[in-house]
Amino acid sequence: MRTRLEDLGGGITATVSALHTFGTDAIALACFAAPKRTDAACDLGSGCGIIPLLFCRDGLCRSVTAVEIQQDACDQIRDAAERNGLTDKLRVVCADLRALTNEQVPFGSFDLVTMNPPYVTPRGGLQSTDERARIARHEIFCTLPDVTVSARRLLRFGGRLCICQRPDRLADAVCAMRECGIEPKRLRLMIHSVGKKPSLFLLEGKLGANSGMIVEPPLYLKDENGRYTDDALAMYGLYQNERTAP
Repeated sequence: MRTRLEDLGGGITATVSALHTFGTDAIALACFAAPKRTDAACDLGSGCGIIPLLFCRDGLCRSVTAVEIQQDACDQIRDAAERNGLTDKLRVVCADLRALTNEQVPFGSFDLVTMNPPYVTPRGGLQSTDERARIARHEIFCTLPDVTVSARRLLRFGGRLCICQRPDRLADAVCAMRECGIEPKRLRLMIHSVGKKPSLFLLEGKLGANSGMIVEPPLYLKDENGRYTDDALAMYGLYQNERTAP
């Protein structure tokens, strides 16, 4: 598969391909998760590794583990780790998140688990003829309950799970977290521009936490004049006084 390098700023590049690339949703999730520098983080269904690479770019996390089921995507993450000198910090595990073992990824050892999961249920929408694309977009090998069950195993008590999903799946996400003892604690809606409906939600849950959720102000990507907002520019890692598209 043909790959190319994508500059993420800060001297970090991602190795991307037509099938394993990234979008605004992954960048928003990385920003929303906001790990501490001392955190051990695990990104499930990592794709090209954009979220771990953004954590490394910003000097966040003491270690990051990327779990991905598709071998060609894992190869891209490893290539990026080598190119960016991150092999000591960024670990890649090629595995099905539903069948992870303690030997592959130590259970109960992570402060943060992130995932930008497949958005579409197995019977929802048109399915690509390419199996790799179907795996990334449809819940073929990974459902929301699969994500929360896996995160429950990986997180230490008080650890956080951060995901993004389409707004129509919010109830599913909340229920899946609670069924695993991960209490939804923080919610933010992402809206492309003023006057539009939300296109995405960002949700954080904490293992073993009490009930009570904070709903943060919406993340608008563009203002009423079609310019990127300060929040969007900060998310993309650009200066707040600029108005150029990422």
